[in-house]
Amino acid sequence: MKEKEKQNIEWKETWKEEYLKWICGFANAQGGKIYLGKNDKGMITGIPNAKKLLEDIPNKVRDVLGIIVDVNVYTEKEKEYIEIITSPSSYPVNYRGEYHYRSGSTKQLLKGSALTQFLFEKTGITWDSIPLDNLSSGEFWRESFDIFRKQAILSKRMEEKDLQMTNRELLDSLGLIKHGKILRAGMMLFYQNPEKWVNGSYIKIGYFESDSEISYMDEIHGSLISQADKVIDLIFTKYLKANISYEGVTRVETYPFPKAAIREAVYNAIVHKNYATQIPIQISIYKDKLYISNDCTLPSGWTKETLMGKHRSKPFNPNIANGFFRAGFIETWGRGIEKICESCKNYGIKLPEYTVYPEDIMVKFEALGSDMNTDMNADMNTDMNTDIVFNEQHLLECLKQKPNITQKELAEYFHVTKRTIERNITILKKEKYIERVGNNRSGHWKIIK
Repeated sequence: MKEKEKQNIEWKETWKEEYLKWICGFANAQGGKIYLGKNDKGMITGIPNAKKLLEDIPNKVRDVLGIIVDVNVYTEKEKEYIEIITSPSSYPVNYRGEYHYRSGSTKQLLKGSALTQFLFEKTGITWDSIPLDNLSSGEFWRESFDIFRKQAILSKRMEEKDLQMTNRELLDSLGLIKHGKILRAGMMLFYQNPEKWVNGSYIKIGYFESDSEISYMDEIHGSLISQADKVIDLIFTKYLKANISYEGVTRVETYPFPKAAIREAVYNAIVHKNYATQIPIQISIYKDKLYISNDCTLPSGWTKETLMGKHRSKPFNPNIANGFFRAGFIETWGRGIEKICESCKNYGIKLPEYTVYPEDIMVKFEALGSDMNTDMNADMNTDMNTDIVFNEQHLLECLKQKPNITQKELAEYFHVTKRTIERNITILKKEKYIERVGNNRSGHWKIIK
C-alpha cells in the first residue's frame, strides 16, 4: 500500500501522544490518515508494539478528543505498520482546549480571529447573528433607515410599497430580529452608535505625503449604513483631486482611481470585517496610490488565488451583507473583486494588488498615470493648485477652438505660468502639430495635425 504524503496523509515512525494534535487537525479539516511505522519517504520501517497500539490509540483518541477513529494493522515484508483513519468532524474538536487545523501539509494551532471564524463555521453561527439584550428599536434614530429606504428604491432591490412599514418591521423583514431580540447585524447596520457595543466599528481615512508623514485625516462614525453613505463622497471630494479636461465645450473630470472600484472595495471591507478585533478599517491615500486595510480572514481553505479567481459568495457577516445588498450597495454571488478588476481594467490602471496576512487583508490601488515620466509629474506638481491638469493635448484642443488666443490668455485659462505655456508651445511647434501665422499680437494659431 503506497500513498504519497500530502494534505490528508502523514507518516510517522513511532507513536507519540502529541500526534493526537494531528488527529485533531484532520478532524477539524477534511479528515486524513496517519501511518505509524513509515519514515518520511514512505518506506515501511515497522512498529514493534502494533497490537497494543491497536487497542490504546482508539481509547486515547476517544478520551482526549471525544471522537472515534478507525485503526488498522497491516503487514508487509514481515513488518507491521498501523493506519489511523480520521473522518472530518461536523463539530469543533479540541485537544486539551486547543483547536488544531490541518492546512496543506502543515498543522496549525488556531488562535484569535482565525479560531473565531472556525468556531462560527463549525457551529453554523456567525458573528453578526448573535442577539443583543437590552436593545430596543425605539432607541434607533431614523437617519439610517431613511438612507436605506432611499437606496433600496434607487437600486430597485426593494419596492416602495414593501418599505412602507415601521422601522422594527423593516428590521424583522431583513431577518435582523430573532426571538424578539435585535441581532448584532441590525445594531451594526442601523444603530447610530455601534461603538457602544463594538469598539473600532468605524473607518479611518488619512492623506499621506509619505509613509511617515500624514497631512490630514478623518474618522467616519455611525451606523454602517450611514458610513457607507458618507465614506465614498468624502474620499472623492476631500481626498482626491480630479483632473479636468475638455472635450469640445464639455468639462470632463478624471479621478486618479475609478470610483466604482474604490466603492466596491470599501463596501466589501465593511461587509467582511471581523469586528471582534475592534480595529477600524483604515484607508491610506497618497498622491499615486491608495490602500484599504481591513481586519478579516479568508474562509478556510481559501488562498489569494481563490480570492482573485471565480469564487462563491461567502461573507464573514452574511446578515450585514444582506442589508448592504438590499440597499443596493453590493452584489451577491462573489462578484465584488471581479467587478473591481473590471473597473480598473476599463479605467486604464493596474489591477489591484491584494496582500493577505494571517488576520488582515490589504488592497492597493495605483493611480491613473502613476507610471508617467518624471518631467510630466514635475509639471503636474508645479500646477497643482489648478482644477485643470495641463498637458499638451489640452493645449492643442484649446488652440483648435480658440486660434486667436494669446500665450498670456492661455496661461490665465489653464491657471499655469506663462513659462509653462511657452515650453509646451515650443514642443508642439517642434513636433509640427502647430504653427504661428502672423505676428504675436494679431496672428493666429494653425493646427497642422
